[in-house]
Amino acid sequence: MGNKTSCCSYSSPQPGHRVVIPIVETLPEGEVSGSNLQHISERETDDGEADPSQDPMAKTIFIERSKTAIENGMIRRRSQHQIADVRTLKKSSSCSTIYLDDSTVSQPNLKNTVKCVALAIYYHIKNRTSQREIDIFDEELHPLSNDGVAIDFDKHDPEHRQIYKFVRTLFNAAQLTAECAIITLVYLERLLTYAELDIQPSNWKRIVLGAILLASKVWDDQAVWNVDYCQILKDITVKSMNELERQFLELLQFNINVPSSVYAKYYFDLRTLAEANDLTFPSEPLSKERAQKLEAMSRVMEDKYTAEAIKNGLKKWSSLDNISNGGIAARRSVAILS
Repeated sequence: MGNKTSCCSYSSPQPGHRVVIPIVETLPEGEVSGSNLQHISERETDDGEADPSQDPMAKTIFIERSKTAIENGMIRRRSQHQIADVRTLKKSSSCSTIYLDDSTVSQPNLKNTVKCVALAIYYHIKNRTSQREIDIFDEELHPLSNDGVAIDFDKHDPEHRQIYKFVRTLFNAAQLTAECAIITLVYLERLLTYAELDIQPSNWKRIVLGAILLASKVWDDQAVWNVDYCQILKDITVKSMNELERQFLELLQFNINVPSSVYAKYYFDLRTLAEANDLTFPSEPLSKERAQKLEAMSRVMEDKYTAEAIKNGLKKWSSLDNISNGGIAARRSVAILS
């Protein structure tokens, strides 16, 4: 009553032709569909708080929970620099030599990124604020091996090394990328926000496994099938993996979108966490070959953003590097490399 009718038509398919079934949605009178439909990524949390996995301005949860450790780490590093006998020689960039690590926001270092993600998970468990659980993530109900779990397995927080070993094993066996590790952390924090639960000793492995499973399918070019994870974790069945993935997606409300600004925020927050915990990214002198590689990567990303700006009708400002005058080649900034 008072609604537009819905209808669909069907006819016997002819050889070589596709069957098209038009569907008209049922809408209350006066309601307009189409451009006003809200995208799933634009939903707000019920409590009105910003979602850190969706809002680039909201602080990441792991940074909040590791704030004390970060502050203590920064104080410790400053105090060490004040003591001449303890202070180590720090390599500094100069006019002739530039020191850079091999990790960038577009191509992070895999080993160090996985270590940082494991450290973020460690602080999630250590400084959890609730004990709410969901059965699908309970390792006692759904053990990862036929040996089951120890009686007091849920009483002891895992160490950073234990978490790193578990994550590294999955990433090495499935040949996943560093970007996938960052997206894994985004999905993990989105799950904690949407499902209002905390990661703890009894569920951390299955939550991390579900986040890695989803991130590898969504963000890696060569997705890993559920049966491939069953080859890594020998005692898990494909049916169990499928159920874990299904419920994880449902708890995320099928929102798997990650804006580039959110990805960048998580990357730099992980670097902040690494610096405070002495998980430094090793720096090396910038060589001519590496400078050319970085410039090529920068040009590719610049061309990509330029194409997007033109497509969206946005005006893009040019830098001096891109200015040409009267047929003269584009100007390049000069750097002296040792």
